Amino acid sequence: MKALLCTHFGPAENLVFQELPSPEPKENEVLIKVAACSANFPDTLIIENKYQFKPELPFSPGGEVAGVVLKIGENVKTLAVGQRVFALCGWGGFAEQVCVSSDRVFPLPSYMDYVSGASLMYNFGTSYHALKNRAHLQKGETLLVLGAAGGVGLAAVELAKLMGAKVIAAASTDEKLAICKEKGADFVINYETEDLREKIKEYTQGKGVDVIYDPVGDKYAEPSLRSMAWNGRYLVVGFAGGEIPKLPFNLALLKGCSVVGVFWGQFSKLQPRENFENITELAQWFKEGKLKPHIFKKYSLEDSAQTLVDFRERKVVGKAIVVCDKSLVNEPLESISETVKTKKIFQSFEEIKNTVGEIIGESAWLKITQEIIDDFAKSTFDEQWIHVNPEKAAQSPFGSTIAHGLLTLSLSPKFLGDIYEVKNSKMGINYGSDKVRFLQPIKVNSNIKMVAKLLEAIDAPNGGLKMKIEATYFVENNPRSVCVAELLSVIY
Repeated sequence: MKALLCTHFGPAENLVFQELPSPEPKENEVLIKVAACSANFPDTLIIENKYQFKPELPFSPGGEVAGVVLKIGENVKTLAVGQRVFALCGWGGFAEQVCVSSDRVFPLPSYMDYVSGASLMYNFGTSYHALKNRAHLQKGETLLVLGAAGGVGLAAVELAKLMGAKVIAAASTDEKLAICKEKGADFVINYETEDLREKIKEYTQGKGVDVIYDPVGDKYAEPSLRSMAWNGRYLVVGFAGGEIPKLPFNLALLKGCSVVGVFWGQFSKLQPRENFENITELAQWFKEGKLKPHIFKKYSLEDSAQTLVDFRERKVVGKAIVVCDKSLVNEPLESISETVKTKKIFQSFEEIKNTVGEIIGESAWLKITQEIIDDFAKSTFDEQWIHVNPEKAAQSPFGSTIAHGLLTLSLSPKFLGDIYEVKNSKMGINYGSDKVRFLQPIKVNSNIKMVAKLLEAIDAPNGGLKMKIEATYFVENNPRSVCVAELLSVIY
């Protein structure tokens, strides 16, 4: 495979483009054929050994990719060869192939192209976490975005407008600010030619801003903090300006404001449930046309070093994309939409035995309605309020009623009926489960499906065949499994 390599730390001009052996996925990893990789500001730091993560030399920059799974390592159960995915690899993305830990790989929705898939998660994930989880931005509040034409800055402008805020976008050129206006900014400030504090005072009638989104730092941090409204929140996102500012803490005291750190990478690892909720919401907004990454330019893999040069020289507005596989990137969405699920038909017991160790299929989606939950509660005499009282459950951490864990398991025969059939069999008996782990709650009105893997198929008395199937259950738009069980059955 071909890749852009950092062989020693230094500027982008030192990177080399060369041929390498294809990597092999280790345990819990997948090998991805990279269609597109986005460049982000940390890529310019990591090649100069100025970032908090320091990979061993040699390595490729590029931490956000979209592509197709080529191989899966041991213990990978939630992904399959040929699946369209997007992933956070940290580095290694400026290459034709990259190995990524499976917990950092996510299914790419059928309605999303590879360029968008490589553009959405880092910038929009960071900005949405900042505005929603850290600042708790409210409708009608005023947000100041520094570096508003950069990747995360432009995402913050777009998201804040969706969340009902007033947005002041600050950037270094009028051309960049024109893009911010297109994305919905109410006011703009050229902080190279205009007085930042005076313009904020003018736009807020002297009140100040409620939230500051700062991926720049440097000389713009203190005047912005001095422009904060009472009870404001200052979001520390990064230091693209170069210098890490030393803020006078008496300003936080006088304004009753909070200085809040934003580290989306750690958030996604330590609070995965909240992160997946954010990703689901972002994907839905993209599907509805409410979000669209601004693509500055597409670069070939051979010329990908120029991407980082343009970042360093502050030419990039929005997203810079490295195209690693033109054929995949140019593939029309119609040809890569989700295929209709078909049932696996086994003609004989011998054919079943030859399938041991393989995934035999996945079921259709089933919506878990309140009616299904209520019926299960009545039939099992398990009518806890978290399952059957929507008003009370709305005040719970889940925000709604949830399905019983055993309700999920009870759907197994229906799902297995969707997945496979044995021709000429007289009967099948599902007689239990060997192991069950309930991993995440299933909210009402979620769509759920099963993926089945055949673990064991051995002869049983009276001419039967004993099967052990690993059943993994998923909720739509959540790549994490919600339940895993080993199901036992005998076919005659």
